[in-house]
Amino acid sequence: MADIIEAEKDPFDAIVDAPFDSALSERYLVYALSTITARSLPDLRDGLKPVHRRLLWAMRQLKLNPTDAFKKSARVVGDVIGKYHPHGDASVYDAMVRLAQSFALRYPLVEGQGNFGNIDGDNAAAYRYTEARLTRTAMLLMQGLDEGTVDFIPTYNGEEEEPEIFPGLFPNLLANGSSGIAVGMATNIPSHNVAEVIDASLELLDNPHAEHGRLMELFRGPDFATGGLVVDSAATISAAYETGRGSFRMRARFHAAEAKDEADRLAGIERLGSGQWQLVISEIPYQVAKGKLIEQVAQLIADKKLPILEDVRDESDEAIRIVFVPRSRNVDPELLKESLYKLTDLETRFGLNLNVLDAQAGVGRVPMVMGLKEVLLHWIASQIDILQRRSRHRLEQIARRLELVEGYIVAYLNLDRVIEIIRTEDEPKPLMMAEFNLTDRQVEAILNMRLRSLRKLEEMELRGERDALMKEQEELEKLLGSPARQRTRLRRDLEALRKEYGPDTLLGARRTTIAEAAPTVEFNPDAMIEKEPVTVILSQRGWIRAARGHLPLDQDWKFKEGDGPAYALHAQTTDKILLAGDDGRFFTLGADKLPGARGFGEPVRTMIDIDSEATVVAALVHKPKGQLLLAASSGKGFAAETDELLAETRKGRQVVNLKPGQKVVAVREIAPEHDHVAVVGDNRKLVVFHLEELPILGRGQGVTLQRYRDGGLSDATTFRLEDGLSWAMGGETGRTRTEGDIWQWKVARGAAGRLPPQGFPKSNRF
Repeated sequence: MADIIEAEKDPFDAIVDAPFDSALSERYLVYALSTITARSLPDLRDGLKPVHRRLLWAMRQLKLNPTDAFKKSARVVGDVIGKYHPHGDASVYDAMVRLAQSFALRYPLVEGQGNFGNIDGDNAAAYRYTEARLTRTAMLLMQGLDEGTVDFIPTYNGEEEEPEIFPGLFPNLLANGSSGIAVGMATNIPSHNVAEVIDASLELLDNPHAEHGRLMELFRGPDFATGGLVVDSAATISAAYETGRGSFRMRARFHAAEAKDEADRLAGIERLGSGQWQLVISEIPYQVAKGKLIEQVAQLIADKKLPILEDVRDESDEAIRIVFVPRSRNVDPELLKESLYKLTDLETRFGLNLNVLDAQAGVGRVPMVMGLKEVLLHWIASQIDILQRRSRHRLEQIARRLELVEGYIVAYLNLDRVIEIIRTEDEPKPLMMAEFNLTDRQVEAILNMRLRSLRKLEEMELRGERDALMKEQEELEKLLGSPARQRTRLRRDLEALRKEYGPDTLLGARRTTIAEAAPTVEFNPDAMIEKEPVTVILSQRGWIRAARGHLPLDQDWKFKEGDGPAYALHAQTTDKILLAGDDGRFFTLGADKLPGARGFGEPVRTMIDIDSEATVVAALVHKPKGQLLLAASSGKGFAAETDELLAETRKGRQVVNLKPGQKVVAVREIAPEHDHVAVVGDNRKLVVFHLEELPILGRGQGVTLQRYRDGGLSDATTFRLEDGLSWAMGGETGRTRTEGDIWQWKVARGAAGRLPPQGFPKSNRF
């Protein structure tokens, strides 16, 4: 009957009527907190995320100690996802691989056997092919797990237990760093040198109020697994560690081990004879894949973006060796280096974000961004707490052992009576407890003794053990009662750890050089362009091309049907070409980026975003510190500096402001020797005025150059009054005519003017 009633229940009765936004926010908050605290951020105390902690714990349970045999990675991954970490096997194996990569982790926690990937960016082999075991560093990090130092928590299914954190003295958070993206926050911590971390910790142990500057004298900064250089100033690095946020510039190390000269060796220059040389790199920035770096440089060479570089070769074996061959022996090595730094990942940035989970009393683990001093103080406090817990646990063990030892000694002192009781009594335990004042545990231990233990030597050993335990008990009680003794003990342990990871050891020696970069060679992208003469041709329909060499400008060029020549000019591949639209907008094209002249070129509209209604009214080579005369059909104009006309984007730069119906009709170069302006209108009236009356503007409408009753401005130019005003005669002769007696047209700017000299072109163009 109950089953029938249960079946008849409407499933919709279980639906809770609640606002969607509140239900969504509650569930998303649970997800966000889970991501922050149980996935993406490391714990300050051991520097591990849960997946890494569970990996190492599972390997410890499998007894994969550094001195024992390797086991298949599949075995480890299976135990981790089956017992502790209910996530995908791929993510767990990827985390394990990273713990084993010497180029990813400064102090690897897993020793791998097989293909665990490489610095080229290749992936590791599948977990069924590789084997692994723990490293000495991992064992130090887990040291003390059996000594009551940390709490154990149930696993996700409650069948097993796992440690909340690892209690070891190894400062893993700063030593190996960490990175992760949570919800609404992230962390990015570089690796550091263990000896320097310990030195800074010892300083804070002696003086908790030590200044940040003093800590930075001992703690120099990042120490990456792949070495390289950090080239920021000491002040920049110090400021980043003071706040917990900042970034570091990382560079590859140029080093030529085979160079004979010490200066060349440090500069990475190998001399090849006959003045030839090449650059050699021995270390690359952290997290840069060598294979992709080589591809990046090769692409630059193919795209001719780095013409001073001839070739790049990867000659690496176990050690990195990347060779850069310059285009010629005359190339400046420092310029080549700076170019590679600017254009490739030979220089990258590492962002510091010291966001960690810190245990707060009554709150649990809370994400916080800390400075270096705060991190070290909290870590020292956690190690003091672990020391206290270890001591209390040992005291409990001593008390339990002393209880048994005292019982054994009583048994030896009354051995005959004890034997008699055991032989004659059916229940010897109550009588022994009453007669000798023993506890249940003591009597149980006596009754379980072996006969071979009843020798005289055993009694002497027990008395010695009791004395030693009581002495140790006294020392531990003094330790727990004295914070000064605890700091001294921690100092002693840290100094012992420092010897193992000291600067003179293979693993502890600093790999990354921290030195502010010397003033750089001024990097000019144009210097990377090989200088060659070209002839630029722009057609009437806007097709542009560049022929190699300075060819005759009046040459008969081929154009598409219905098209013809508009502009032709000589330039160098290092030049910038200025294009002016009749809508007052200027555009910039690199002469080196123009298509070749084998075909008809390419439409200029594919290179710049010129308005569909606008046409190009001028094409000229940019000359630094030059000036242009700009005049509109409205009769207004001004002078503009050419450096202000360069545009960085396809959209160009609006220079001349125009009203509807107006257009730019004249764009002329102003020669340094010119001192007057000539303006002619559609009405064939000519005005000449002094160049000083023309303002220099960056943008605008300008001033009135000539006043009209009908029509507008037709053309404008500048000239030197002593030389006279010249204009083209027209026809095929290409002759020009010069009018020297021009004083009668010279008036103030903005006048109406008078008819030009006899013979002036009917087109009203100079």
